[in-house]
Amino acid sequence: MKTVELKAKLEDNELETLRTLDTKFKQLKGILGELEIQKHEVMGEVRVLRTSFGEEEKKLVEKYGAESVINLQTGEITKKEKNG
Repeated sequence: MKTVELKAKLEDNELETLRTLDTKFKQLKGILGELEIQKHEVMGEVRVLRTSFGEEEKKLVEKYGAESVINLQTGEITKKEKNG
């Protein structure tokens, strides 16, 4: 089978359109990469905060009891209502 070489060239406006779209695509891929990195950083911070919150919660349970409920707005401590 014989192949025939086709020599053609895009029009200037066609080439410019493709270049613009390719540039925008590459920019968006870069932004997505940055967002993914930020997402992982934020997830790490959330894990640290959860750990810290859990540690503080344990201290407060030891001090005020497992049945205590703390109002985070006022700091008021009440006891859980017993059902039954």
